[in-house]
Amino acid sequence: KESPENSLYWMAYNTSKRGITLDLEKPRGQDLFRNLIKKADFVIESFPPGYLEKMGIDYPQLQDTNPQVVWASITPFGRTGHYKNYQASDLITMAMGGVAFITGDEHRPPLRLALNQSYTLAGIHCASACLTALMYRNITSQGQHIDISIQEAVATTLWSSVPIWEFLNINEPRMGNKGTYGNFVFMREVWQCKDGYVVRLPIGGLWGAQDWGGLSSWMEEDGVIGSLKGVDWANMDTTNLSQQQVDAWETDMARFFLLHTKVELEEGAAKRGMKLIGVQTVPDIMNSKHLKARGYWKELSHPELKGTITYPGYYFQSDKTKHGPRAKAPHIGEHNEAVYKEKLGLSAREVESLKQQGVI
Repeated sequence: KESPENSLYWMAYNTSKRGITLDLEKPRGQDLFRNLIKKADFVIESFPPGYLEKMGIDYPQLQDTNPQVVWASITPFGRTGHYKNYQASDLITMAMGGVAFITGDEHRPPLRLALNQSYTLAGIHCASACLTALMYRNITSQGQHIDISIQEAVATTLWSSVPIWEFLNINEPRMGNKGTYGNFVFMREVWQCKDGYVVRLPIGGLWGAQDWGGLSSWMEEDGVIGSLKGVDWANMDTTNLSQQQVDAWETDMARFFLLHTKVELEEGAAKRGMKLIGVQTVPDIMNSKHLKARGYWKELSHPELKGTITYPGYYFQSDKTKHGPRAKAPHIGEHNEAVYKEKLGLSAREVESLKQQGVI
């Protein structure tokens, strides 16, 4: 049966939450919302600007209900400005935030990154802003309203593109699997090998001499050193490299990488002090001995599926809290009775009556 709660998206993004329902367009629903606000530390909403205001339940109208509440509004373009009333998808906000322009290959159209990255970025910025506001509240006993623009969250990732335009008046080009060095010479960073791909960051000067020296000596052992033979890596100046020279190196390097597997390249690079790592597939990550040793993956029971699903844990561990998701995503309205009883003191009969009226 089609339902939001049956989707992988729902399962992935709603773990460890409690699920309630509430119709904010009904007067009784608005009353319940106001009462919930009195008990809340945070309110996070993503309604279009003006939607809650029309019903009298936006932040300015409820601020006095709980002066300490931290209220965050997430919208595509923020609550002010020319685009405040525009709707948008992840594709649009990635394009409007500038990331799509620098994503993809040089001579092909811009691309969208996989998954809904703009929503995730906005969520991260919302979380950090809310915690900052919480610190302010702990000092002043005052909450505040936070306005999160998804477009602006995306634009904050343009850490190199902005200064390149500001100082050089150059639109940073799409580079695909390459990086830029010196006067915009393109050098490949992702290489195909026997059983997949590896990433190698080419660095010049003394810092990169060991890396390049290790690579060229290894290539010589394999009989494919070619155009890399005799290069003085310690004095190589990436600002004076020509694209023609780099292309010649890459032709020989491509032959070398195809001779080895990811593991062979990783182990050989570690011995030689090279900066190289394999590109991990999902099976690689799932079977990672390192992640298993850290207890990263978590099995959560799904009675409705008569089994368990493996979930990723958190990106940090703490000696004070449990690591990883505690429970599967809730069903829609699963915790109505528990939450309304706990937070508002409603009885089971009152909750059932609200359900029959379509309020919850």
